[in-house]
Amino acid sequence: MTGREKILAALSDDGTPEIPVVICYEGILIRDHWNQLTACPWWYQESPDLDHQIAWRRDFFDKVPQDWFYMPLCVSRAQRKSLSIRESDGVVALVDRQTGHERVLEPPVVGGKMIPRDTASLTGNSIDVSTEDIDRGVPIKILDVQAMRKEGRFDLSDRILAGLGADRFPMTSVHSPLWDASGLWGFEALMTLVATQPELVQRACERFLQRSIQQVQCASARGVLGIWIEECFTDMIGPKSYRTLCLPYLRRLIEAIRDIGLYSVFYFCGDPKNLWELLLDAKADALSLEEGKKGFEIDIEDVVSRVQGRCTLLGNLDAFHVLEQGTDSELHDEIRRQIAAGRANGNRFITSLGSPVTPNTSMESLARYLTLARESAKTPLRSRKKGAMQA
Repeated sequence: MTGREKILAALSDDGTPEIPVVICYEGILIRDHWNQLTACPWWYQESPDLDHQIAWRRDFFDKVPQDWFYMPLCVSRAQRKSLSIRESDGVVALVDRQTGHERVLEPPVVGGKMIPRDTASLTGNSIDVSTEDIDRGVPIKILDVQAMRKEGRFDLSDRILAGLGADRFPMTSVHSPLWDASGLWGFEALMTLVATQPELVQRACERFLQRSIQQVQCASARGVLGIWIEECFTDMIGPKSYRTLCLPYLRRLIEAIRDIGLYSVFYFCGDPKNLWELLLDAKADALSLEEGKKGFEIDIEDVVSRVQGRCTLLGNLDAFHVLEQGTDSELHDEIRRQIAAGRANGNRFITSLGSPVTPNTSMESLARYLTLARESAKTPLRSRKKGAMQA
């Protein structure tokens, strides 16, 4: 089975005979391990030259043979003609030959950059806003996907699907509407508004929902099959607020994804202990959870006993204690345990990590994870009824 076939089978009601294996947040792996993944210059990531984009991705696909990949957009053909890369005295700039504008490019920073606390896009962390402020702060621009294709915005996607990614499952990501709203107000103000002015939060969620649906339509037009829905911070609100401020918009997003003909993977970041049924009531095609390492535990066997085959599950192998720091034996044992749990979920399972690959994880450890997962996935493990684990 190809990677695409395995994931499609894993997302089906019948499950898959061969468990696929993936990592989450491949962009973080690429940022933190660029020199270990490719000999291409770091600025190839921002190059308008599609040959450059294909070159570094070819190296990445060879080094990380997972079963899905992130599907990119590219700039238009007109922009590709006017843009070029200039290197001078160690400085790399993206130059627009028509306008003369230059943008200095910066190499990726291992571990990422610290984001300033006051990053609210509209309100400066203030809760003194109106619905009109929200409408202005969250504009809804109609995406013309036919024009985007005509302009060449899908050219890179087309090349990847015809070559490197032909056998893999193409993905892209959106945020849940409530998680998107944190960028509008900032975390503290959003949490205050959840408790004091929920109608403003609902207004913002409705706007973000419409934007996300358009992003999904664009993704479908360029050949994407799966949408990763990221949601953070929402374990900090109670079930009542989650039911009214998060779940309705999340469900509508998932329904829109399904209506468009794509699959949804809902990544809930946090402790699900008070929200289990609400998370399942979102009715995503697949549910992905963190590993327990923030003062709470999320054991994959317990997850399976709760889900009982109602949706596909992604594994949550510990990216730090097991992948980065564990022995080969510990890694192998945990992979087999996770896959056994997945078999007990009616074979509706995808081997994955609970969080991104850490900066200090060696490429050798990552390669072992992928190899061991593939070997273990081929070992027949008959599942028992009602989520019972394999002996």
